[in-house]
Amino acid sequence: MAKVAFLGLGVMGGPMARHLATAGHVVTVYNRTTAKAKAWVAENGHHFAATPAEAARGQDFVMACVGNDDDLRQVCTGPDGAFAGMAAGAIFVDHTTVSASVSRELAAMADAAGLGYLDAPVSGGQAGAENGVLSIMCGGTPAVFDAAAPIMAAYGRICRLLGPSGAGQLAKMCNQIAIAGVVQGLAESLHFAQKAGLDTAALVEVISQGAAGSWQMTNRSATMAEGAYDFGFAVDWMRKDLGIVLQAADETGASLPLTALVDQFYKDVQKMGGGRWDTSALLARLNQF
Repeated sequence: MAKVAFLGLGVMGGPMARHLATAGHVVTVYNRTTAKAKAWVAENGHHFAATPAEAARGQDFVMACVGNDDDLRQVCTGPDGAFAGMAAGAIFVDHTTVSASVSRELAAMADAAGLGYLDAPVSGGQAGAENGVLSIMCGGTPAVFDAAAPIMAAYGRICRLLGPSGAGQLAKMCNQIAIAGVVQGLAESLHFAQKAGLDTAALVEVISQGAAGSWQMTNRSATMAEGAYDFGFAVDWMRKDLGIVLQAADETGASLPLTALVDQFYKDVQKMGGGRWDTSALLARLNQF
């Protein structure tokens, strides 16, 4: 068993840290909102730290799941950052969805300090975190990945190394591109069914067994048809991710016309007051316009 710090206890990080504790690791937690970290310890036991550096001190692994590039830099760098508390040979694993460029930047800083670094964004949403069945996409060196993979197994169903630093983030961009297109297609299918007077539950039962079937259809179609949008990853966060995707597309020369269009559709949902609705809220937009 390892000594592990976990930085960031949101809807993803809190359950992931809990799975580490359940697996028998010794866990120290940090959260920007101190009350949330103390509440986690009150519920799960283990240890609380007031800063990332304090949390990281003496740990074998430091995991992070925070908000964006700036949040990640803040928990990693500076006198109170995790890197300042980590000893040579310790490994930092970032589960945040951020730009590939910041992952490469921080990996270089970690390497200069004698630390291992892995960018390891996750897919599976809040339910995947709570059930310990996340998909984990990693970028880094094989040696660092091989050391960290058994730790990530506490909350991952599949974990793969996809290339050097930044590759995990690039893979997560592919994941978000695929989700955006599928959710828009599902929203349009349900919208059409409703307008045509079809029984949406019966429709989904039939078409989900054929080529149209998807995770989104199985897990979101019923709640979408009911107009319920409080079941996972928020529109605000999806727009943050798609912004990263579209910037990377400009840098690489990739053409992503559907992704750019769906990003604007999510912007419409935000204007409707749905920034905290889950990503299946694309149907609400269709039903309004």
